Amino acid sequence: MSDRVEFPDDRDTSQKTVTDGFFEREVHLSRAETATFLRNLADQIQSERRLTISTADWEIPFEFTEPIEVEVEFTGGRKDELEIEIEFTEPRGGSELDVS
Repeated sequence: MSDRVEFPDDRDTSQKTVTDGFFEREVHLSRAETATFLRNLADQIQSERRLTISTADWEIPFEFTEPIEVEVEFTGGRKDELEIEIEFTEPRGGSELDVS
């Protein structure tokens, strides 16, 4: 199984690998595209602690640790909104330390 989870994207340009700094993109997907993306993401989370999120323009390879933070936020009123945020944290150093 590949460790790549792709956002659907119709642009064909060179791909930038993001491994440092700040990067944020909002992608608008159809219901079917969203379901496929979430299934692929779930498969990667279940199979290993490494994944790559990407489009034709960019990719973010990421190794994560548990627990994974899931935040659910609802705002009701004029425009109801449900936000689901999944936050992965990279492993912290020090696990290679050994005392014999």
